[in-house]
Amino acid sequence: MKKFEIGKEYSMRSACDHNCIWSYTVIARTAATITISDGKETKKCRVSKQVSEWNNAETIYPLGQYSMSPSLVA
Repeated sequence: MKKFEIGKEYSMRSACDHNCIWSYTVIARTAATITISDGKETKKCRVSKQVSEWNNAETIYPLGQYSMSPSLVA
């Protein structure tokens, strides 16, 4: 399974607007949580085990988990 790496930048796109892109840098991690920063705000997100196993890569939801929410994938 692919995992988030400290210091690397990851991006995700909006499902509604392909030009809307969010970029985050991983600043810390544990086995269950990833701490990310966009330069203005720092967030701590829990790794979604079920989705991560399906994708074979760690997956988090920085903006919340709801219908059509963007996901950040390692």
